[in-house]
Amino acid sequence: MTRYGGACHGAAVRFEIVAEIDHVRSCDCSICRLRGALNFRVPRENLTLLTRWENLVLYQWGSHTARDYFCATCGILAFRRPSDPTPAERRNGVAPFDGWAINVRCLAGVDIDALPVVRIHGSRIRHDN
Repeated sequence: MTRYGGACHGAAVRFEIVAEIDHVRSCDCSICRLRGALNFRVPRENLTLLTRWENLVLYQWGSHTARDYFCATCGILAFRRPSDPTPAERRNGVAPFDGWAINVRCLAGVDIDALPVVRIHGSRIRHDN
């Protein structure tokens, strides 16, 4: 496992993760498509926030089960708590994930271009079924 340092644009939000990053996830839902984040999931205990939570702004939309954390100063999404699976996803065997989706673009020392991109079709998820 490797320890990576991460930060927003102005370093008002700093954090560390422990992970072996072997891919990034690109989602096509309305918000992910607009913000352009490339995410990698880590267990809850593998994220250490080095700045105060007060430096972050929480944004929730849709099912309100995901929690997107942005820097209050520069607006960069550093990490998020992913949405809970919908009832239909649970019926199809998708298990809940208790961790963080890290915006790999915020990590130092990661060659994003060398990582495979896994396409996530969030635009196809319906939260009413």
